[in-house]
Amino acid sequence: MRTASRLLAHPDFRVSVVRCRDDHTGWSAPEPAGAYGLVLTRRGAFRRAGRDGDTWVGPTVAYLSVPGEEERFAHPAGGDECTSVHLSQRLWRELFDDRPAPGTVHVDGHVDLAHRLLLRDVADPDHAAAERLVRLVGRAAAPVTGGGGPDRRVVERARAALHDDAPEAAGLLPLARALGVSPYRLSRAFQARVGVPLTRYRNGLRVARLLDRIEQGQVRLAELAGELGFADQAHLTRTVRAHLGHTPGELRRLLG
Repeated sequence: MRTASRLLAHPDFRVSVVRCRDDHTGWSAPEPAGAYGLVLTRRGAFRRAGRDGDTWVGPTVAYLSVPGEEERFAHPAGGDECTSVHLSQRLWRELFDDRPAPGTVHVDGHVDLAHRLLLRDVADPDHAAAERLVRLVGRAAAPVTGGGGPDRRVVERARAALHDDAPEAAGLLPLARALGVSPYRLSRAFQARVGVPLTRYRNGLRVARLLDRIEQGQVRLAELAGELGFADQAHLTRTVRAHLGHTPGELRRLLG
């Protein structure tokens, strides 16, 4: 038996938890993969036959699928629980830049941590989850990234867009497209040059705007959360506490 629960949906990616409770040791009938995707095991293990042959998929092995690829599965371990990431064709091409994607990938500690962190950021699909996702796919598939002068100019243009609250800065993916680079390259280059991830930098700008609003007397936190682009008041509170060590309510008392 197979069930799927969607954690987040974005025009360029979906993340779901997939649970299988099969106990058959033989192979399923061949079926074509329906999407570009990455599957990582959360619990259990299973066998998959794809373009890399017969592979045991478990805590240290994940796989990448492409549409039309013939797949077969077997569940001799009795079942499993996985994170399934589906990517749009556009995002896939931006991440891989026409390079062939491996069928199976090694899950080291960095990939495992990136996977766990992605599952914690579902409240912010445009920035935090998008950045976690491209880092995760980038680490898993080890794409080649650029550097040097062009990256410096890209980062400065990204910072300008974030400071201006430009429409393309509404998410990591549209910002990377507006700058003409892959989201993975932008994410890596930004942290290398600025010293913090793009998402944290953007959140720092939002926290500064929150402080401005509080000093101006605007105290309705639910309204402020929507105005500043947070998913809800709880998301705003978590972000502010992570940056300043105070809740918005404490800041109102400090600055009011």
